[in-house]
This record gives sequence, structure tokens and C-alpha cells, in this order.
Amino acid sequence: QRKIYKTTTHVPTELGQIMDEETFEKSRLYQLDKSTFSFWSGLYSEIEGTRTSGHLTGWAGLGPEYEISQSLAFLLLATLFSAVTGLPWSLYSTFVIEEKHGFNQQVGGAKDNLLPTTFSLTYRNSVSVPYDLSWQTLGFFLRDAVKKFVVTQCILLPVTALLLYIIKIGGDYFFIYAWLFTLIVSLVLVTIYADYIAPLFDKFTPLPEGELKEEIEKMARSISFPLTKVYVVEGSKRSSHSNAYFYGFFKNKRIVLFDTLLEDYSPLNPSAGTELLVPQEGGTDGENAELKPKPKNKKQGCSNQEVLAVLGHELGHWKLGHTIKNIIISQQMNSFLCFFLFAVLIGRKELFSAFGFHDSHPTLIGLMIIFQFIFSPYNEVLSFCLTVLSRQFEFQADAFAKDLGKSADLYSALIKLNKDNLGFPVSDWLFSMWHYSHPPLLERLRALKGVKQ
Repeated sequence: QRKIYKTTTHVPTELGQIMDEETFEKSRLYQLDKSTFSFWSGLYSEIEGTRTSGHLTGWAGLGPEYEISQSLAFLLLATLFSAVTGLPWSLYSTFVIEEKHGFNQQVGGAKDNLLPTTFSLTYRNSVSVPYDLSWQTLGFFLRDAVKKFVVTQCILLPVTALLLYIIKIGGDYFFIYAWLFTLIVSLVLVTIYADYIAPLFDKFTPLPEGELKEEIEKMARSISFPLTKVYVVEGSKRSSHSNAYFYGFFKNKRIVLFDTLLEDYSPLNPSAGTELLVPQEGGTDGENAELKPKPKNKKQGCSNQEVLAVLGHELGHWKLGHTIKNIIISQQMNSFLCFFLFAVLIGRKELFSAFGFHDSHPTLIGLMIIFQFIFSPYNEVLSFCLTVLSRQFEFQADAFAKDLGKSADLYSALIKLNKDNLGFPVSDWLFSMWHYSHPPLLERLRALKGVKQ
């Protein structure tokens, strides 16, 4: 894929109608810079993870009665170490790459999931931490990072303590109780995240009354989507990347739109006061040349009809049961299988001995060894299978929006969003198949037009 970034310097013929040379070159350079950063940060993470796995022997020599408190202290120090060593990479991504390519705005914060799974927080090589922010002061950046760390610890440490306790007292069937506990925790976090955790980092305001809100509510009613509220999140304060999603259980669904997605609301769009006077085409040279106003920047986001098409796609995921299927397959079935295999493997003393634990066998260390190292090949295969499934879901959701009569608007919205986010539309088929959870732009456009893949 990196070779494609380097060698594909002109818009392919089939893309000529949807992308200009300037945007194509910007997206190429952006993805090339991200590729370089991803290689070096990934290499560092592998080295750090390997080195750390070889130094897990620093476990204090306390008895088993102190295991939970000792494990929590270890986990706190490990995540603090990960945060500190990952900070330079986040700063570079934030203040160099994202700023260089015009995505960073006034204030900042993490764009990754605030609440990674319990077993992926310990080492940075198991957590992706992309940041989309900039122009903010270093002080604000650090305050935001500290806030994220504190909130994460307030959730991670109590959950880990309870999980270790359940494993400790659960007997032969502890894996069932542990799985049920993680199921309950995940449902609680999904329920409270958008209402109580996300507002700590972003400002959510109700979508103002008007045509867009009326049309969204009308479309929701047409497919029996139990919509209760529509919010606009102030995503522009940290990045010009755009997004939309819905959340909530049962009859209490909410839709969240990034202000950068909304052409009429995005503060990134030029106002009347940001126009330049440029010579009109066909005018004469010199100071008497006729002038006409021209926007300083291209408009960000989508029109109302295009936003409705994007929401039609997102609601298609709900109507077709993709959300529930993902929860069942990728989370609960996988989680149960992992806990079952953990119960089978936890008694194998050679696993602990390989990491220097000859006399003691702490449960937390067993979780780390089995979930992060032993399961690595399985996780790669699972990830690929879920990627294939996700791509099918995306085509189905596009088809659902098409059935709603939104085909043309979704077609133009996909092109706009690709341009706004500087997505590179040319991809190596193997790289795409393994890494892209969403089909490449051209494949989605062809499907919308009814052209066979």
C-alpha cells in the first residue's frame, strides 16, 4: 500500500469525475505521512512490548492474600508507563502530522475509544491511540490527557478488582461468572458513555429546530426507529474529521452528528467575512480588472439531503440488525470463548515460567500472558473475519439507504466525506482486504450505481 501511495501520483481515469488533482495529491501525501508514522510507532510498540514482557518478573514478593491490591498497583503503574511512553508519539501525530494536513483545530483530545477492553490497556502495543487535534496549547493537551487517564483509571481499577475477585472465588466454573460480569459491565458502559463520559471531553447540544431535524425525525418514524433526541457534538474544536452515530437501548435511541458533518453548521466553513476578491475569468489585467468574490476555503461537510442519506445508511445498520450481530459475535461469543480457554490454560505453570514466574502465578499476569500473547494468532484471524463481515454490513447498509430513495445523495456524500477526510481512493487489494473495515470508495460507488464488482 505504501508503494501505491508513492507511485500513484495522478488521478486514475475512473476517478476523474469525482476527484480533482489537488485533492488527490493532498490525500496521497497525508496517507503517506500517516503510513510512515504508523510504521515507526508500530515498530517502537513491538520493541516496548517485547522488552516489557521480558521484565514482568518485577512482581513484589507478597502473599496471595494481597494479590488483588498488588495487581491493581501493578496495573496502575503499567498504564501510567504506557501513557508516558506514548505521549511523544501522540504529540507528534497531533502537532506535526494532523496540523500539517489541516485537520487540527483549537482544542484537543483522544479520538480513540476512551474505554478499551480490560485486557488491552496494559501495554501500548495493544492499544491504538490516534489523536486528531491541534492548534491548542501544550497545557490544554496535557490537561486533556490527564483527564482521560484519570477517567480510565476510575473505571478500569474497580472493574479489574471485581473481575479478579470473581475468578478467585468462582470455582471450576469461574469463566461463566467472569463472562457474565464483563457482559454486564459492557452494557452499563455503553449505556452511560454518551450521557456521562463523552460530555467530559466534548460539548453536546440538541440539533436546533428546523428542516433538518424534521426530516431526520420523519425518516426515523418511517422505519420505526425509536428516536428520542438528536445531538450535535462540537467535533470541530479538535478536528475537522467528520462522523455520525447513534446509541441507546430499546425505546431510547439518540443520534449524534458531528458539526463538521453539517455544511450549514460547521464553523470550519468560511463566512461572508472570509471572502477574497480575485480577478474574474475573462477580465483584463491590471488594476482595472473586474473582481468577483471567491471563498477562501472549500465548504466542509454535507448538505441536509446528504446528511439524511448518511443517516439512512447508519439507521440501516440498526434495521438490519448489524449492531446486535456485532455485539453477539465480536463481543459476547468471543468473550465467552476467551474466558473458557483462559480457564483451560491458567493451570499451565510453564506459561508463567516462560515469563519468569516460577513460584507465584498471579491471575492478572495470567490474563495478560494468555489474552495478549497466547491469543495473538487467534485475534488476528478473528479480526480478519470481522473485517470481512463488516464490509458486507456496509454494502447492506448502503443498499438500505438506496431503498429509502437516498442513492444519489449518498453517492455524493461519500465523495464529499472522502475528500473532507483526505481518504486515498486507490488501494492494494490485499491491504484493503485485511485492514479496511469499510469497502473502498470506488466499490461502494459502483454498488450504489448497480455495477457488478
